[in-house]
Amino acid sequence: MQEITVRGKTLPEAYHLALLALEEQGDYTDCGDWNTTQKEVSMTMIVEEPLADPMISKLFIGGPKELEQYRQEMLYGILDFEVEKGNWEYTYHQRMGAQIQFVIDELKRNPSSRRAVICIRTPEDMGSDDPACMQHIQYFVRDGKLECKILFRSNDACKANFMNAFALIQLQKLVADGVGVGMGTYVHRANSFHCYERDFEMLKGYVARIKAADDLEDICYDYEDGWKEMMEDYQPEIAAQVEELKNH
Repeated sequence: MQEITVRGKTLPEAYHLALLALEEQGDYTDCGDWNTTQKEVSMTMIVEEPLADPMISKLFIGGPKELEQYRQEMLYGILDFEVEKGNWEYTYHQRMGAQIQFVIDELKRNPSSRRAVICIRTPEDMGSDDPACMQHIQYFVRDGKLECKILFRSNDACKANFMNAFALIQLQKLVADGVGVGMGTYVHRANSFHCYERDFEMLKGYVARIKAADDLEDICYDYEDGWKEMMEDYQPEIAAQVEELKNH
């Protein structure tokens, strides 16, 4: 399996480099669990300034509503009730639970700690038809900034990676604010960074758009100046839909 590391100042810059590397260097491998073929590499994606604009890639499935809902799912667990109702086996937030406050308290107690770890994988994942893709998160405070390191066992490059990384950067900001430090780098490790056969044309299309762009702004949006407000505008609609789901 190819071992790839990409580095970008912004999230989209790193994400787009990761897509290029997957298309150009990925190996074709079997994916027996889903009876398909995939293109795959092991990917480490380093984002030097996670909150820097342009922060939103145009190359992901969804829009401001979907991204806002996913942000709320990750940070606030707005769909955790689906686990309680027996509809889902887990959510990431439900598994993180009190661990978020633990890492904040731990890094306040000892800013040089190496113990600020959130574990996502549980024994229930063994033999499950839907084991968690994200495995763990580790935070470090170094030079007065919160460094974040994420491990995924498996990460869909075209349909999941960008939204995963965006929401996890928002979680990093929540933890940094709780600790009272600035934002350091965001490092996203996917042992299997892949594209399924059904999405090969999507990946090729993304790569073509990246190569055709004159600069990063052609395939990105600013978050602070535009998308953040659009995402916030969807909050009442998302809240109403969540309430409806709770009552059914």
